[in-house]
Amino acid sequence: MDKEVDPRVLTVIDEMRLSGPRLTPVEIVAKMGVFDARDKPFEHAWLATGDNIIATIWAEWVNVAANGRWFYLESLDVHHRAGGGERNAQQIQRAKDRLALLKRSYDSGSGFRAVVQTNRIAILEVESNKDAKVSTRVRDDDEWHVASWEPEHKLAVLVRGPSGWTPTDAEVQAARARGNVPQPISTTANAGAAGGGDNKASPEQVQAAALEYVVKHFTGYGYKAENMTGKGFDLEVSNAKGQTLLRVVVKGTAPGVPSFKLSKEENDCSVREPLWRLLVVTDAGSGVAQHKIYKPTEINSAPGFDPA
Repeated sequence: MDKEVDPRVLTVIDEMRLSGPRLTPVEIVAKMGVFDARDKPFEHAWLATGDNIIATIWAEWVNVAANGRWFYLESLDVHHRAGGGERNAQQIQRAKDRLALLKRSYDSGSGFRAVVQTNRIAILEVESNKDAKVSTRVRDDDEWHVASWEPEHKLAVLVRGPSGWTPTDAEVQAARARGNVPQPISTTANAGAAGGGDNKASPEQVQAAALEYVVKHFTGYGYKAENMTGKGFDLEVSNAKGQTLLRVVVKGTAPGVPSFKLSKEENDCSVREPLWRLLVVTDAGSGVAQHKIYKPTEINSAPGFDPA
């Protein structure tokens, strides 16, 4: 809502809105090069022509630093809404897709284009209220970039304007207190840190976190994921009718645990079992965990696979 927006930010938004033609939220994104914008009206980030990345910036969470620079804290926790509560499967996927594009921008060292918007309801209700709608959306002619990416803190810092500047720790903490970045939630993979020990998770903790992630992923889409560890694969995935769809070996990687191996039993099963697949979870135990499935013939291309 407008009253939640910093007045300095709201003034700029009004100037942008009045300086250009009147367009709908979808038309704005379409004119920025997203040809399928009408098919993806509820996405939070898009890949436009020329591999240009466009991301929504919610004005209610834009922060203004002491020097006047705008910055925005991006939560890397895909499973929980800023307003509290767990996201549903569709919301989780939307969050993952957005973070994947922002991470792509960060890794390439290039900026991204932004659409800045305000909402008709309180910002903390955007994902939980079915009546949530865009109030104002404008194209920002200033480029944004991802200034830092911090999985250990479950946040990234997005900055408007030229690179080379980041907000102070105090400014980040004050922005975080506004609520769009949930405080880190304890998981199996960071249990060691919670006890005051080493922040690096053990291989066993990473594997447990990877299995937990995969079970949530499949059950979130209505599938059953039954534990089959010790049979050459970890999970048997079936649909509501009981039809077996996949038999997957789950492997996780994370900082400090960059690689994994397959046991002899898993290797043997990959040869004889037609439904066998390798599922690798990268950044297991963090809010930016992602996965990819590999056929037996694709194992060597899996990130972190150690054939030794």
